[in-house]
Amino acid sequence: MAPLTRLRSIEPGDIPTPLMAEYYRQRASAGLIISEATQISAQAKGYAGAPGLHSDEQIAAWKKITQGVHAQGGHMAVQLWHTGRISHASLQPGGQAPVAPSAINAGTRTSLRDENGQPSA
Repeated sequence: MAPLTRLRSIEPGDIPTPLMAEYYRQRASAGLIISEATQISAQAKGYAGAPGLHSDEQIAAWKKITQGVHAQGGHMAVQLWHTGRISHASLQPGGQAPVAPSAINAGTRTSLRDENGQPSA
């Protein structure tokens, strides 16, 4: 099953939820499930509601999800991501500028935030 970004994690903390566990468990028969985009660090966040895989709480929640998929005979891999400059300071720890490999502006922003970092309608 191809990755999809569901944006259903608990905020603050970006912790995967029981709803996410149910979603993946229901799809265990798909063969190989590739999880939704999962941030590798707090600085990797680009969307509110995207889960992380860098804190003990997040890891514990992902373990429950993968155990549920495995119990149904499925297999699962994680889609690791870092949104880089496409993120917004409003999503970053301490409101800092997003971490990126280049000083060149991306010329766009995350689709769920306006230019001031507020959720868009």
